[in-house]
Amino acid sequence: MQAEIWLIAGLGNPGPAYARTRHNVGFRAVENAAMRCRIAMDQNKFKVCFGRGRRGSKEIIIAQPLDYMNRSGPPLRRIADYFGIETRQILIIHDDLDIEKGQIKFKEKGGHGGHNGIQSIMEAFSSGGFPRLRIGIGRPAPPINVTDWVLGRFTADEQRFFGPVIELAGKAVTTMIDEGLPVAMNRFNQKQVL
Repeated sequence: MQAEIWLIAGLGNPGPAYARTRHNVGFRAVENAAMRCRIAMDQNKFKVCFGRGRRGSKEIIIAQPLDYMNRSGPPLRRIADYFGIETRQILIIHDDLDIEKGQIKFKEKGGHGGHNGIQSIMEAFSSGGFPRLRIGIGRPAPPINVTDWVLGRFTADEQRFFGPVIELAGKAVTTMIDEGLPVAMNRFNQKQVL
Protein backbone atom coordinates (compact mmCIF):
# COMPACT_ATOMS: atom_id res chain seq x y z
CA MET A 1 0.00 0.00 0.00
CA GLN A 2 1.32 3.40 -1.03
CA ALA A 3 2.06 5.90 1.79
CA GLU A 4 -0.24 8.89 2.14
CA ILE A 5 1.41 11.88 0.46
CA TRP A 6 0.81 15.58 1.11
CA LEU A 7 1.93 18.68 -0.75
CA ILE A 8 2.28 21.66 1.61
CA ALA A 9 2.74 24.85 -0.42
CA GLY A 10 3.26 28.37 0.84
CA LEU A 11 2.45 31.26 -1.47
CA GLY A 12 4.54 34.35 -2.05
CA ASN A 13 6.47 36.30 -4.64
CA PRO A 14 10.04 35.19 -5.42
CA GLY A 15 13.11 37.34 -4.89
CA PRO A 16 14.60 39.53 -2.15
CA ALA A 17 12.45 42.55 -3.03
CA TYR A 18 9.36 40.70 -1.77
CA ALA A 19 10.91 38.69 1.05
CA ARG A 20 9.56 40.72 3.99
CA THR A 21 6.23 41.78 2.52
CA ARG A 22 2.83 40.91 3.95
CA HIS A 23 1.99 38.93 0.80
CA ASN A 24 4.87 36.54 1.56
CA VAL A 25 3.74 35.21 4.94
CA GLY A 26 2.87 31.93 3.18
CA PHE A 27 6.53 31.50 2.17
CA ARG A 28 7.67 32.19 5.73
CA ALA A 29 5.13 29.81 7.26
CA VAL A 30 6.06 26.95 4.93
CA GLU A 31 9.75 27.50 5.74
CA ASN A 32 8.84 27.14 9.43
CA ALA A 33 6.88 23.95 8.67
CA ALA A 34 9.86 22.56 6.72
CA MET A 35 12.14 23.24 9.69
CA ARG A 36 9.71 21.49 12.06
CA CYS A 37 9.51 18.49 9.72
CA ARG A 38 13.31 18.50 9.24
CA ILE A 39 12.87 18.77 5.48
CA ALA A 40 15.48 20.70 3.49
CA MET A 41 13.90 22.67 0.64
CA ASP A 42 16.86 22.03 -1.65
CA GLN A 43 15.25 20.77 -4.86
CA ASN A 44 13.95 22.69 -7.85
CA LYS A 45 11.63 21.40 -10.55
CA PHE A 46 8.82 22.94 -12.65
CA LYS A 47 9.58 26.41 -11.15
CA VAL A 48 8.98 25.07 -7.63
CA CYS A 49 11.50 25.03 -4.78
CA PHE A 50 10.70 22.01 -2.63
CA GLY A 51 11.91 19.35 -0.25
CA ARG A 52 10.76 15.79 0.40
CA GLY A 53 10.62 13.88 3.63
CA ARG A 54 8.49 11.78 5.94
CA ARG A 55 6.55 12.55 9.05
CA GLY A 56 5.18 9.46 10.72
CA SER A 57 3.57 7.32 8.04
CA LYS A 58 3.12 10.21 5.60
CA GLU A 59 5.33 11.41 2.78
CA ILE A 60 5.54 15.20 2.77
CA ILE A 61 6.56 17.57 0.00
CA ILE A 62 7.01 21.15 1.21
CA ALA A 63 7.07 23.71 -1.59
CA GLN A 64 7.24 27.30 -2.72
CA PRO A 65 6.18 28.11 -6.30
CA LEU A 66 8.84 30.35 -7.83
CA ASP A 67 6.59 32.17 -10.28
CA TYR A 68 4.77 35.32 -9.21
CA MET A 69 1.80 34.97 -6.88
CA ASN A 70 -0.82 35.33 -9.61
CA ARG A 71 0.85 32.50 -11.57
CA SER A 72 1.24 30.03 -8.65
CA GLY A 73 -1.20 27.48 -10.10
CA PRO A 74 0.64 25.98 -13.12
CA PRO A 75 3.90 25.16 -11.25
CA LEU A 76 1.97 23.57 -8.37
CA ARG A 77 -0.18 21.59 -10.80
CA ARG A 78 2.94 20.21 -12.50
CA ILE A 79 4.58 19.19 -9.22
CA ALA A 80 1.34 17.62 -7.94
CA ASP A 81 0.90 15.65 -11.17
CA TYR A 82 4.55 14.55 -11.11
CA PHE A 83 4.21 13.08 -7.61
CA GLY A 84 0.63 11.85 -8.08
CA ILE A 85 -0.88 14.03 -5.34
CA GLU A 86 -4.64 14.45 -5.18
CA THR A 87 -6.11 17.95 -4.89
CA ARG A 88 -7.63 17.23 -1.47
CA GLN A 89 -4.12 16.47 -0.15
CA ILE A 90 -2.63 19.82 -1.10
CA LEU A 91 -2.49 22.38 1.70
CA ILE A 92 -2.02 25.96 0.52
CA ILE A 93 -0.76 28.54 3.02
CA HIS A 94 -1.45 32.17 2.17
CA ASP A 95 -2.08 35.68 3.47
CA ASP A 96 -5.67 36.84 3.97
CA LEU A 97 -6.88 40.44 4.19
CA ASP A 98 -10.24 39.47 5.66
CA ILE A 99 -8.83 37.76 8.75
CA GLU A 100 -7.71 39.82 11.70
CA LYS A 101 -3.98 40.43 11.86
CA GLY A 102 -2.31 37.57 13.70
CA GLN A 103 -5.15 35.07 13.45
CA ILE A 104 -4.76 31.86 11.46
CA LYS A 105 -7.60 29.78 10.07
CA PHE A 106 -7.83 26.50 8.24
CA LYS A 107 -10.45 26.15 5.53
CA GLU A 108 -11.34 22.81 3.97
CA LYS A 109 -12.13 24.18 0.49
CA GLY A 110 -13.90 27.09 -1.17
CA GLY A 111 -13.54 30.04 -3.51
CA HIS A 112 -10.61 32.40 -4.00
CA GLY A 113 -12.03 35.40 -2.11
CA GLY A 114 -10.19 37.79 -4.43
CA HIS A 115 -6.77 36.24 -3.71
CA ASN A 116 -4.88 36.05 -7.02
CA GLY A 117 -2.69 33.14 -5.95
CA ILE A 118 -5.67 31.01 -4.91
CA GLN A 119 -7.50 31.97 -8.10
CA SER A 120 -4.52 30.79 -10.18
CA ILE A 121 -4.42 27.47 -8.29
CA MET A 122 -8.18 26.95 -8.71
CA GLU A 123 -7.84 27.57 -12.46
CA ALA A 124 -4.86 25.20 -12.77
CA PHE A 125 -6.61 22.37 -10.89
CA SER A 126 -10.14 23.18 -12.16
CA SER A 127 -11.17 22.91 -8.51
CA GLY A 128 -11.31 24.72 -5.20
CA GLY A 129 -11.28 21.39 -3.36
CA PHE A 130 -7.96 21.86 -1.56
CA PRO A 131 -7.50 22.87 2.09
CA ARG A 132 -5.91 26.19 2.99
CA LEU A 133 -4.27 27.74 6.00
CA ARG A 134 -4.98 31.45 5.92
CA ILE A 135 -2.82 33.91 7.84
CA GLY A 136 -4.56 37.15 8.72
CA ILE A 137 -2.79 40.36 7.72
CA GLY A 138 -5.84 42.60 8.21
CA ARG A 139 -7.04 45.33 5.88
CA PRO A 140 -5.24 48.66 5.54
CA ALA A 141 -6.71 51.88 6.88
CA PRO A 142 -7.55 54.47 4.20
CA PRO A 143 -5.93 56.01 2.23
CA ILE A 144 -3.60 52.98 1.82
CA ASN A 145 -4.78 50.78 -1.05
CA VAL A 146 -4.84 46.99 -0.88
CA THR A 147 -2.04 46.41 -3.41
CA ASP A 148 0.33 48.76 -1.58
CA TRP A 149 -0.61 47.05 1.69
CA VAL A 150 -0.01 43.43 0.65
CA LEU A 151 3.18 44.27 -1.25
CA GLY A 152 4.40 46.57 1.53
CA ARG A 153 7.14 45.48 3.90
CA PHE A 154 6.38 44.73 7.51
CA THR A 155 7.15 47.55 9.92
CA ALA A 156 9.61 46.76 12.72
CA ASP A 157 6.65 46.31 15.11
CA GLU A 158 4.90 43.98 12.64
CA GLN A 159 8.09 41.94 12.22
CA ARG A 160 8.15 41.32 15.97
CA PHE A 161 4.41 40.60 16.01
CA PHE A 162 4.48 38.16 13.08
CA GLY A 163 7.40 36.05 14.37
CA PRO A 164 5.11 34.16 16.79
CA VAL A 165 2.33 34.07 14.15
CA ILE A 166 4.66 32.26 11.73
CA GLU A 167 5.64 29.86 14.54
CA LEU A 168 1.96 29.18 15.25
CA ALA A 169 1.28 28.55 11.55
CA GLY A 170 4.18 26.07 11.37
CA LYS A 171 2.84 24.26 14.42
CA ALA A 172 -0.65 24.22 12.87
CA VAL A 173 0.74 22.56 9.72
CA THR A 174 2.48 19.78 11.66
CA THR A 175 -0.69 19.24 13.71
CA MET A 176 -2.70 18.84 10.50
CA ILE A 177 -0.16 16.34 9.16
CA ASP A 178 -0.04 14.36 12.41
CA GLU A 179 -3.67 14.49 13.56
CA GLY A 180 -5.74 15.47 10.52
CA LEU A 181 -7.51 18.58 9.28
CA PRO A 182 -10.59 18.44 11.60
CA VAL A 183 -8.36 18.34 14.70
CA ALA A 184 -6.17 21.16 13.39
CA MET A 185 -9.21 23.30 12.54
CA ASN A 186 -10.64 22.78 16.01
CA ARG A 187 -7.34 23.57 17.71
CA PHE A 188 -6.13 26.57 15.73
CA ASN A 189 -9.06 28.39 14.12
CA GLN A 190 -9.87 30.34 17.28
CA LYS A 191 -6.29 30.97 18.38
CA GLN A 192 -4.72 34.35 17.97
CA VAL A 193 -1.29 35.72 18.73
CA LEU A 194 -1.65 38.87 20.82
